[in-house]
Amino acid sequence: MRLAVARETREGETRVAMVPELVARLSALGYQVLVEPGAGRGALITDDDYTAAGAIVHDQALESADLVVAVQPLDAHAVRRLRRGALTVSFLPATQELGLVADLRDAGVTALAMELVPRISRAQSMDALSSQSLVSGYRCAIVAAGLLRRFFPLNMTAAGTVQPAEVVVLGAGVAGLQAIATSKRLGAVVRAYDVRAAAAEEIRSMGAKAIELDLPTLDGAGGYAREMTEDRAALQRELLTPFVARADALITTAAVPGRRAPVLVTAAMVEQMGPGSVVVDLAADSGGNVEGVVAGEVVRIGHAQVWGGRNVPAQMPGPASRLYAQNVLNLVTLLTPETDGVRSLDPDFDDEIVAGACVTHEGVVRHEPSRLALEGPHEQ
Repeated sequence: MRLAVARETREGETRVAMVPELVARLSALGYQVLVEPGAGRGALITDDDYTAAGAIVHDQALESADLVVAVQPLDAHAVRRLRRGALTVSFLPATQELGLVADLRDAGVTALAMELVPRISRAQSMDALSSQSLVSGYRCAIVAAGLLRRFFPLNMTAAGTVQPAEVVVLGAGVAGLQAIATSKRLGAVVRAYDVRAAAAEEIRSMGAKAIELDLPTLDGAGGYAREMTEDRAALQRELLTPFVARADALITTAAVPGRRAPVLVTAAMVEQMGPGSVVVDLAADSGGNVEGVVAGEVVRIGHAQVWGGRNVPAQMPGPASRLYAQNVLNLVTLLTPETDGVRSLDPDFDDEIVAGACVTHEGVVRHEPSRLALEGPHEQ
């Protein structure tokens, strides 16, 4: 069996889907590991590193592969290079990439999307959304500290006392909790809010103060929050305004894959923040939690610098790649079961993890929202 590690081609993507230290684990599963030249360059991994680990660096890695692993979806040109029946594992925002989904279907490629891996206990080790959110949460706290022109921690000196910065974090999922923890480690006073019932205790467990609003919670499926009505959103913004106004740094992290990020903070709320304040919007790629944010740029709203995150995990490609590669390895292990002491690439489409992550297989779009968008409700 041949597994190919693709070289990322999308602008700004520095991660790689497999790292040298895991090549031996893939070899133990029965794979010959092929790597496209330069695949690890963005993550500071050389072709020689892969060769030393037992992989083969090869220009035609994709053409001969049974299984291709990548971070971003392969482009149409790369899909045409794959043999019919090949399998791909990558992030694949299917409903936003319908043309590519159609290409994968027509090429007879089986495509699994990492963001569609079900959020169940058995699949936790394959949860790439969580691993990359961990990186993003750390990164956004560091960005906030770097942009803010004052100390995060309390400092007591002979020349006087420097008060700690006040940080507000909106959203307490994996990224939000990591932003809280990192801000606390840097010494800031941290307050945080999330609409889910369990969030307040999770926030306190990180050493932060939970912001409690007199509003019903919005727990949804898969650990995500339910979408809120506009009336509820407006009231929430009103109640959050004084906390935002007092913050030296505001970090927003609320996002759900495949949906536009909710607007948690209006421009008018940001305008109430003090001189030198900072806003870091981790959800800018999906529309943003902050009105007026621009992904990949720092804009000024009132007195505040507003940083819009763009592909934030790729800003820390070393740890992000290592975490993602482990997620990929765990999924590949599931796709390569052992029978009579021999492993083979034989995905079990009755397995809820494989079925849930599958977008295309044998010329059929299996991801229902994408199929309906491409073919209509009456076509099979």
